[in-house]
Amino acid sequence: MKYIYILLYVFIFSFSCSNDKNLIQYVNPFIGSDAHGHVFVGANVPFGGVQVGPANFHKGWDWTSSYHYSDSIIKGFGHLKLSGTGIGDLGEILLMPATGDVLLKPGFNDYENGYASKYLKTDEYVSPGYYNVLLKKYNIKAELTATKRSGLHRYTFPKSSKSRVIINLEEGNGWDIPTETFLEKINDTIYQGYRFSKGWANDQKEFFSMIISKPIDKFFIVNQDSVYDESKKTGKGVIGFLEFSTEDNEQVFAKVGISPVSIKNAHENLMHEIKSWDFEKIKLSAEKAWNHELSKVEIKTEDNSKKKVFYTAMYHSMITPNLYHDINGDYRGADKKIYNDSSFTNYTLFSLWDTYRAAHPLYTILHTERVDDMITSMFKIYKHQGKLPIWHLRANETNTMVGYSAIPVLVDAAFKNLTSISDQSIFKSIKESSSKYFEPGIKEILELGYIPADYMVESVAKQMEYSISDWGIAQLAKKIGNYEDYEHYNDRALNYKKYFDSETKFFRGKLSDGSWRTPFDPYSAAHRTNDYCEGNAWQYLWLTPQDPEGLIDLMGGEETFTQKLDSLFTISSELDDNASVDISGMIGQYAHGNEPSHHIAYMYSYAGKQYKTAPIIRTINNTLYTDQPDGLSGNEDCGQMSAWYIFSSIGFYPVNPTNGLYVFGSPLFDEVKINLPHEKQFIIKAESNSDSNIYIQSVKLNGEDYNYSYITHKDIMKGGELVFEMGSIPNKSFANDKEFRPKSEMY
Repeated sequence: MKYIYILLYVFIFSFSCSNDKNLIQYVNPFIGSDAHGHVFVGANVPFGGVQVGPANFHKGWDWTSSYHYSDSIIKGFGHLKLSGTGIGDLGEILLMPATGDVLLKPGFNDYENGYASKYLKTDEYVSPGYYNVLLKKYNIKAELTATKRSGLHRYTFPKSSKSRVIINLEEGNGWDIPTETFLEKINDTIYQGYRFSKGWANDQKEFFSMIISKPIDKFFIVNQDSVYDESKKTGKGVIGFLEFSTEDNEQVFAKVGISPVSIKNAHENLMHEIKSWDFEKIKLSAEKAWNHELSKVEIKTEDNSKKKVFYTAMYHSMITPNLYHDINGDYRGADKKIYNDSSFTNYTLFSLWDTYRAAHPLYTILHTERVDDMITSMFKIYKHQGKLPIWHLRANETNTMVGYSAIPVLVDAAFKNLTSISDQSIFKSIKESSSKYFEPGIKEILELGYIPADYMVESVAKQMEYSISDWGIAQLAKKIGNYEDYEHYNDRALNYKKYFDSETKFFRGKLSDGSWRTPFDPYSAAHRTNDYCEGNAWQYLWLTPQDPEGLIDLMGGEETFTQKLDSLFTISSELDDNASVDISGMIGQYAHGNEPSHHIAYMYSYAGKQYKTAPIIRTINNTLYTDQPDGLSGNEDCGQMSAWYIFSSIGFYPVNPTNGLYVFGSPLFDEVKINLPHEKQFIIKAESNSDSNIYIQSVKLNGEDYNYSYITHKDIMKGGELVFEMGSIPNKSFANDKEFRPKSEMY
């Protein structure tokens, strides 16, 4: 009897512990799938190489992930998806179960005569690692789960003598256009092929191997409306039909391995990762992987809605970058050559203009074990294409957005000792990427000292971004003792000042004759035609995270700076008719839906006014992030929007993403426990915290009074306890003294 009680106790204890750690229950992947969030919906694993999910017909900008919450038609289930981007691509290698008469095309323009199916939101469910939906047209339940490089489908069919699974290699998403596709029958259960395409990724190659659990009775191929009874076919848009009969509620499984290198590798990936048809086992493994990553941060709050927002943000922050490396060590380089290297894990999909600001600094705390591989992946891209990535997508440089934003990420990793690449090698890569004429405006900066606005659009935005990176280059040059380059890049980091108009107190486009571009309207945000990138003069005025003190001086001192910053959040939110759709989440002219604004609320601390940050941060946290499908105010942007929330809800943010310093805001939760490497913990407590007690009154670090309005990366990674005492009245003296404010230096 004693042993029974012991076993019962172990069972109850294990159940309660597992329930406490079941953090995926707080994740709702539908958050951000409506409005302009553009997030991926489907099944994947953290930073996985496949994203298996439903594909709608592409209907415009809000369908860049292949899915939008407002939609009700599925054309198939794809294996590669984007999440939170502003451009559509991928969405390919589609499977679609069906019954009845053969319909040869999905049917975007003629839905009733196509094989796509309607579905209801009430018949759709998604959680980390799992997705299911009922296809109304066929009464088929489709379920999806995933491993790192493979997807597993489970279809529950009705009784039918005309059941089938369709392999669609024609359809992609957004800009994607197939250039060559190939499908081959190996036997009655194995089908393999490839899909080459062009789009945002201009030369994309994907290979797959699919195994179906039920032997096929009939197989035929459609290519450009011609039907072929052949075992294999090459063409621009091949679609294969696998036909069989089913009993009522019969389950048919399909597993698909993906490779960027070869069909052989795709098959090896599949056979290594999914050895059986045990759907529940694969699903449980995916859920376990998500729970492991989510448990790196444990929050304490009575508000379940906030808990859902937080853990969904963590989930979204781990969809990208994507694994881009076969099980045998093969990967496709940026030069399109095939490499074999098992010494690191290769990643792709670097949305660096977005993610250098907070997502990559977040990885240096929560995913230190992955940072070296991410940095090595970027370094390999530099080796293959001659420069560091700008916006890299599956062996393709898209050159999207302004700046050379891999540089802050590499410098940050070097100073935090999170990369195996030497400082000298990193410096060589960032110097070459910033000194050769790869990026628009660099030639003009080196020859003229600035980028004339009549030479190119977005001249101010380009310089502001280059200056942020140049500051980091200067710091690394100093670290390795290269003082000549330190002086050179330190000067370049200050180039932003040349665009400051002391009369209007804005950064403005300067023409080649030295005059200001006129007319000037600081509210004008014409998309990709003005001097700013997805923004206006109000938003770009504050893009000096590497030198807030310099901006304060330009503005005429702390009082003028603070007044102007106050104005940003209180003036009209109206924009002109040609404004970029990316400018959203408005508070005055602050645009939280777009990245250049993300650090601005924290700039008050540099003028000794930390308390002014609190109400803005709380407003953003409580109104611009919700647990609803439209719960994001702008594109998720590959984890950046979520990284902002994670940092800000915890209580601090990396204003300068390179200097190892995090500026205090207003902690949202009563307690946060960050589980660090080597079994260390960093605990953040907010005493007397509430919706009204939003202001920091005092701080203690490891039991000692702490008067600074920031904390360093080094102090966090040591482990310990940070305690905020919160109150309803601003403590205007907190960190008002210059000694306790954040500064533009390396920490």
